[in-house]
Amino acid sequence: MVPSVFTFKPQPSTSAVTRGERAARRQLWQTVDVQPDEPAACDTEFAAVDVCAMEVGMEVDIDTSENKPPDNNSGSDSPATQEQGIQCSLPHQGILHVDSFSENDRIILYYTGFKNYEQFMLLYSILGPCVSHLPVNCHLKPQDQLFMTLIKLRTAKDDFELSILFDISEKVVSQVFICWLNFLFYQLSEIDFWPSRLVVSETMPVQFKAKFPTTRVIIDATEIAIQKPGHVRNQSASYSSYKNTNTMKVLVGCTPRGLVSFVSDAYGGSTSDRQICERSDLISKSLFSAGDSIMADRGFNVQDLFATKNVHVNIPSFLKGKSQLTAAEVVKDRRIASKRIHIERVIGLAKTFKILKQPVPAKRIRLGNRIIKVCFLLCNFKTSIVGSYA
Repeated sequence: MVPSVFTFKPQPSTSAVTRGERAARRQLWQTVDVQPDEPAACDTEFAAVDVCAMEVGMEVDIDTSENKPPDNNSGSDSPATQEQGIQCSLPHQGILHVDSFSENDRIILYYTGFKNYEQFMLLYSILGPCVSHLPVNCHLKPQDQLFMTLIKLRTAKDDFELSILFDISEKVVSQVFICWLNFLFYQLSEIDFWPSRLVVSETMPVQFKAKFPTTRVIIDATEIAIQKPGHVRNQSASYSSYKNTNTMKVLVGCTPRGLVSFVSDAYGGSTSDRQICERSDLISKSLFSAGDSIMADRGFNVQDLFATKNVHVNIPSFLKGKSQLTAAEVVKDRRIASKRIHIERVIGLAKTFKILKQPVPAKRIRLGNRIIKVCFLLCNFKTSIVGSYA
């Protein structure tokens, strides 16, 4: 709002004044010698104005409020003074505190990605009492430090902007973010998000269970852009021909209900989907039971890797020299595609953390693996995007 009322700005008269009237007024003022130090100066000024008004035939409403001494006994300002103060003052936001937004779900969702303040506090309580003993030299409370870290992940704000919002230096912002990122990585990694066969079956959507009842996990790979590394060998290892840029690639798995149950380590963008699957815990650890099945895209041609564990891989059919697929294969592929879309939705949910939408800076590529995993695991504290009848 642009200020429009000032004490030094004269207010326009409601009556029209002609050129002749203005000339007569100037001539009259030149003949009047006003002495501010004399007691009758105000009366002389008002008398001159009255004479001018009588000569030109005007009605003059003289305001004597500016000539009166201020009333020190008055407890409130005049309406004009109050209006001037309102128009010329700017609100001061102060330091951000998560507690001040406990009743505003929209702000919590914008800054953290959580639906409301209760979901945020659920994550904070799960982290345990260690949050009060982190090696961070900062005057912010632990929940505000977590709040700032989530803002960094969610909105990808610069350290300078966060230093203004939280009234701390840029160096402290960087220290808080790195400390809390490592803490979230280790704490969330200790939680066993891989559910049992019984839990997956009980929570499986109705239509999914009718078509693919043995599915244990849906897997897919996703890539996160990074700044071009300086070393030639690193450039070659991270260049993705699919994205046509340097990226980090991870393998993500979710249950049929949308729970992120598996996130692999990050590899260079040149790594194939099969190579990541071979090096992941899906092969090395006994995560599957006999008779389970995995749903994946056509690029995951890894049936031979799981055949020894009696685990079937559901992927779309290949032509294999045929001119076209059979009717049964087309129907099967459509059913797989309609259910495999859940992992795409989960990946899209994780990328609502805008730090994954921008190229990871070169100075934080070492933290890229932890940033990606934390963002995906934080999705488990949100409301599921897969319905019970999907």
